[in-house]
Amino acid sequence: EKVELGRLLFYDPRLSGDGTISCATCHQPEHSFTDGRGQALGIGGSLHPRSAMSLANVAYNATLGWDDPNLMRLEDQILVPLYNTDPPEMGVTDLESEVLDRFQEDPRMGAHFRLAFPKDSDPITMPNIVFALASFERTLISGNSVYDRWAYGGKTDALDKAQRAGARLFFSRRLGCFRCHGGFNFSGPVLYEGSDSPDARFHNTGLYNEDGQGAYPGPNTGLHRHTGKIGDMGKFRAPTLRNIALTAPYMHDGSISDLEGVLEHYAAGGRHRLLNTQDGTLMVEAGTDPLMTGFELSKDEKQHLLAFLHALTDETFIRESKQGAVP
Repeated sequence: EKVELGRLLFYDPRLSGDGTISCATCHQPEHSFTDGRGQALGIGGSLHPRSAMSLANVAYNATLGWDDPNLMRLEDQILVPLYNTDPPEMGVTDLESEVLDRFQEDPRMGAHFRLAFPKDSDPITMPNIVFALASFERTLISGNSVYDRWAYGGKTDALDKAQRAGARLFFSRRLGCFRCHGGFNFSGPVLYEGSDSPDARFHNTGLYNEDGQGAYPGPNTGLHRHTGKIGDMGKFRAPTLRNIALTAPYMHDGSISDLEGVLEHYAAGGRHRLLNTQDGTLMVEAGTDPLMTGFELSKDEKQHLLAFLHALTDETFIRESKQGAVP
């Protein structure tokens, strides 16, 4: 009952302060619960500095959002878009009563709240809305891609020749993609029943160098935004690569338009600057993750790697999520 209520609320624009956008505005099933934009839009067309992250397998993430090491529970993360004012996202701040009244006046939604929270005399509350949304988001499980059927389902012919070649490249020491996009979720550390509590990981991929010393443009300074430590400049969480072919544009601010551009960025080892002025040696900029060593890719290898990334698309997850969307 909580999941069903959360599903209805997820797609309901009445949950925003001005009644114009829903959670699904930025998290659309056809884009693996992203929105196809480089930067998300909130109420009144307010532009968010970062892109909406995929919610596929979000229940497993050790941390949530792009750069906050303390955001570890869905119930806490959901408060960010609801109440954020800089910029405003869903704009619920100071409008809670108005939002709740909209659901109070809807007998159908009232029935769903009572089913989900039968012990509450007045179940239509913001905490219950948050609990229901978190319950729904924990059901967004993606694990039936072509790759999954090959790696876990025993279907040795599920991947074609090009996709298998791409998988070998992805998991090779030469490219090292798996070092940041590892595990079953192709992301950073994950939590699951019986797991330890892993340390959060954030990486500076050398995307910006504003001042010749590796600075990122504000407000997107990554982990540095929360810690104030210069060594945390430009560090972001590695997002899941599941359904990655559906979530363009890429990086935290959508600054790379397609997967080909992403591969070129990593092949170059990020954006560089000359550190050794005596001999002009091109070296990785200060602060860039030491894993960003760069690599060479032939034309065929690039196509193989792209084929593998496309093999991470879970068509079943996308189709069933679209069918579950509320018009």
